[in-house]
Amino acid sequence: MPLGGRRIGRPGLVGTMARTAVISGTATAVSGGVARRQAARHAPQQQVYQEPAYQEPAPQAPPAPAPTAGGGDDVLAKLQQLADLKAQGILDDAEFAAAKAQLLGT
Repeated sequence: MPLGGRRIGRPGLVGTMARTAVISGTATAVSGGVARRQAARHAPQQQVYQEPAYQEPAPQAPPAPAPTAGGGDDVLAKLQQLADLKAQGILDDAEFAAAKAQLLGT
């Protein structure tokens, strides 16, 4: 170590830690100021927006009973409609089975 107690060259461990603390504190202060400024700028916009209230969907009537088998293509079209309703979640398994049984006449 040179005379006078002062080191020449790179800073030591304490000097590096002090510099890091200053940089970190400055970055925190700046980012906090930016965050406060953005929050103040967007606060009026957030107060204007209101989320719409939840509304339950209107109940849907089950499909009309189809005539008994004998139409050929008509029965297939009705079965396809029932399958589509089940895939969309409108009909559950029991309702689908009941409607299919009624459609097929069994």
